[in-house]
Amino acid sequence: MVTGTTESGGERIMAKKERNLNAAAKAKKDEFYTQLTDIEKEMRHYRKHFKGKTVFCNCDDPFESNFFKYFVLNFNRLGLKKLIATCYFSSPIAGQQLQYHCDENGQMSFFFGDETEITDGAKRPYKAIVTQVYDKTGDGGVDMVDVAELFVSGENQLTELEGDGDFRSAECLALLDESDIVVTNPPFSLFREFVNVLIQREKHFIILGNVNAITYKEFFPLIRDNKVWIGASIHSGDRKFYVPDDYPLNASCCGMDEDGRRFIRVKGVRWYTNLDIRQRHEEMILVKHYNPEEYPRYENFDAINVDKTSNIPCDFDGVMGVPITFMDKYSPDQFEIIGLGIANLGLGIGVKPYKPEHKSYRKEVQKRGAVDGDLYMLDENGNPIVPYARVLIRNKHPEQPKGGQQ
Repeated sequence: MVTGTTESGGERIMAKKERNLNAAAKAKKDEFYTQLTDIEKEMRHYRKHFKGKTVFCNCDDPFESNFFKYFVLNFNRLGLKKLIATCYFSSPIAGQQLQYHCDENGQMSFFFGDETEITDGAKRPYKAIVTQVYDKTGDGGVDMVDVAELFVSGENQLTELEGDGDFRSAECLALLDESDIVVTNPPFSLFREFVNVLIQREKHFIILGNVNAITYKEFFPLIRDNKVWIGASIHSGDRKFYVPDDYPLNASCCGMDEDGRRFIRVKGVRWYTNLDIRQRHEEMILVKHYNPEEYPRYENFDAINVDKTSNIPCDFDGVMGVPITFMDKYSPDQFEIIGLGIANLGLGIGVKPYKPEHKSYRKEVQKRGAVDGDLYMLDENGNPIVPYARVLIRNKHPEQPKGGQQ
């Protein structure tokens, strides 16, 4: 005899629907549309990498994504072989009697033959494959109207996907396998998994992410081993992203522009890539000199603390802990990355756990966390000071110190 309660078939269906709704709501919060100007400023540094290549925008609705717009309108100038775009929940797609409208901003809306626009409820995932772009309309220039006409004529492909368009799905992975470079703004909540897929399949990429991704245990080793680095154009401030019409504007960083489009400003955004660029090899000019009063040592690791990247001493040959924003200026020709001084990543490179008295003070008096592996210093009273995440580095070519190092 079985005791207790069991979940009925109806309850299981309802539970599954609820999980799907929650997943959809979470996906909606990740749906940020990158501005064309931000894309243009970054892509100009990679032009030589695109010639003869297949570019895959695998989180991008062609009717809303500025990534697709940038690459399709620059298809010939960049010398692309092919452009592929897939989306999760799509805008309207091609039917057998596809019609479209293209507004003054190049935004395409597609219709069926009866001119009834497809509603959100009928949206489904699809793929766009572009192999040629030319002046289809004969008006003397190439714009998004020509792009739309090339879809209508069948010279480029716009077809439904069999699955849901998730970048992890079998058909999207198959498209990834035939591509050379991935360029997109992936969902920030899936950043770790997204990068893992690209690394496993040995793909080149240029993607957006948060600067704090540097501290992820799955991602930092790629930074440390010079397999991934920060891009060329974004190193500070916030960035404006457009969001869906139903995105809640309940924070100070949200707003609506003059055209009625909702946006959110996101701090700490960075480009990440594994394509080499000239800026990566530009060395910092270091003007500060080491002295022990200005650069305290950590209590639990043999290294000095540097509070600002601009304060890195030019004549120190030991290990230094610097802010993660140092990576904006990092050149592998100038510095060696030793590790990251937080949690298990810190323990893995020899950062010692808290001493009992310091951990107790941190928790009971300062009311703060005390994670073994985090770097910390002591103030003049012998109490712990814990800086935000520190990248541990060493200068490969330090100047000869004037007064000797201690």
